[in-house]
Amino acid sequence: MKLTRKQTIAIAAIVLSGAVLAAAIVLPGAQRAGTQETAQGGKEEHGEEHSDKHGPAEADAKGGAAGGKPGQAAHAEDGDTAGRADHADEAPQAAFSDAQIKTAGITLAVAGPAPIEPAIALSGEIRYDGDRTAHVVPRLAGMVETVNAELGQQVKKGQVLAVLSSRELSELRSELLSARQRLSLAQTLLARERKLWEERISAEQDYLQAQQQANEAGIAVRNAQQKLEALGAASSATVQSASGPLNRYEVRAPFDGTVLEKHIAAGEAVKEDANIFTLSDLSSVWAEFAVTAPHLDAVRVGQQASVQSVSSGASAMGTVAYVGALLGEQTRAATARIRLKNPGTAWRPGLFVNVRVFPPAADAANAVTAAVAVQSSAVQTLEGKSTVFVRTPTGFMARAVALGRSDGKLVEVLSGLAPGARYAADGSFAIKAELGKSGNEHAH
Repeated sequence: MKLTRKQTIAIAAIVLSGAVLAAAIVLPGAQRAGTQETAQGGKEEHGEEHSDKHGPAEADAKGGAAGGKPGQAAHAEDGDTAGRADHADEAPQAAFSDAQIKTAGITLAVAGPAPIEPAIALSGEIRYDGDRTAHVVPRLAGMVETVNAELGQQVKKGQVLAVLSSRELSELRSELLSARQRLSLAQTLLARERKLWEERISAEQDYLQAQQQANEAGIAVRNAQQKLEALGAASSATVQSASGPLNRYEVRAPFDGTVLEKHIAAGEAVKEDANIFTLSDLSSVWAEFAVTAPHLDAVRVGQQASVQSVSSGASAMGTVAYVGALLGEQTRAATARIRLKNPGTAWRPGLFVNVRVFPPAADAANAVTAAVAVQSSAVQTLEGKSTVFVRTPTGFMARAVALGRSDGKLVEVLSGLAPGARYAADGSFAIKAELGKSGNEHAH
């Protein structure tokens, strides 16, 4: 059969297409295999050169990258060590020599196990001693001439606080002076009548009548004088003679104390019962606290108690002086108080405190043993954290601690301090002050 030209071209085209397709299938596989062999050979050659150039250091680095990155781990370990060192350096430290420790009155103790007596923990507040606080009233109505005392001023017993002008006082002093004049005259007449009676010149009746008049004049003087004494105005020099203003009244301090309130000014009129000053002797204060119903049977007058300031951490020991017999309608608790001595007015009224009341017969059977305990005086508040100052070769280092139970003398340390550590017991406030001074200098 003879093919036409068109048929021949079509068959040739089909054959050529098949050849091209077969070549496209076979050649890429061969090329890929060749490329891998070439790449592997190149890598081996390059690897040998690279190994010769860089040595085992980079191989170790690569091996570390493949097996947990030991190079980076070593670096991290170095960084962690440096971090710990930096952290140790950040702990506040104060340099103290042995001589400075002695001068500051710092005593050292060793932290360790100790028995802690159980105590009842309650909240309270420092208040004025009600037995040593007075509302000063003039006891006479009048006009204020001068005021000699200011708020917060320390005054002594008998010191003049204010001067008033009083019409009533003028009348009372006039009465006393008149009574004294009548008494003087009556005594003169009595002496005369006695002489005349002794000389048998006048009758005994005249002598007895003069004696009665002298006695009545004496009673009138004592009455007028006691009226002034009741007002606190009999000690004035004006009473001794008729010279000077009779209406001048001096309001005096009834005892040594501090002026807490002042409600008086020059030129104003005051009544006899006006509260013009409030005076309190702050050498002693009350730590007043509420005793809830579950603790009423455990808190009694005469028990030992500790008082600690919430803000400063200062503490003191005292005795329960009063426990109320009634419960408050709102609080459902009884009011109790501890009288504290207050040298230097460190305990300021209004200060919140924590009170711990100890049982009357606490013994070893009732006590619990703390694994680590320090003296309560050793704990200071530094940057809002409870801190104990540990002795170092050059001074002291501040250690933040977590505290547990306390009996007022000892306090349990839950964490932050190891047994056997030497720490500053008494006088630790001096170290805190030194750290504060160093911090201020560093800030400047």
